[in-house]
Amino acid sequence: PVFCVGEKLAERRGGAHFKIVEEQMAEVLEKFSVGDISKMIIAYEPVWAIGTGETASPLQAQEMHAHIRNLIKKLKGDKLAAQISILYGGSCNPQNAKELFSCADVDGGLIGGASLKADDFGEIAKSF
Repeated sequence: PVFCVGEKLAERRGGAHFKIVEEQMAEVLEKFSVGDISKMIIAYEPVWAIGTGETASPLQAQEMHAHIRNLIKKLKGDKLAAQISILYGGSCNPQNAKELFSCADVDGGLIGGASLKADDFGEIAKSF
């Protein structure tokens, strides 16, 4: 299963983005075992970037992915935090994929609209 988390634009602008995602993550981390969570994929999908053409900067993506990984480490341990995949899913495209995927805590992409165009999807895949 893929568990998506993300904040709305007003929440980001208001500085509540980390808190919002932390609350969303707590729902999963508190209710599921390490074994169950190890079978999941987490996707950071900022609501303000879905289908809008807007995207988080690589710095914003890395900060949130690191925050998510640290939450997992804090609540479920180092091993799970190191092994779980955390994807970026906010308007990933051929122009920004390489830069986003080069971030230390971004393990890949949850590709939406760009997956409908074979050439675009191919370019994104080459970014790994």
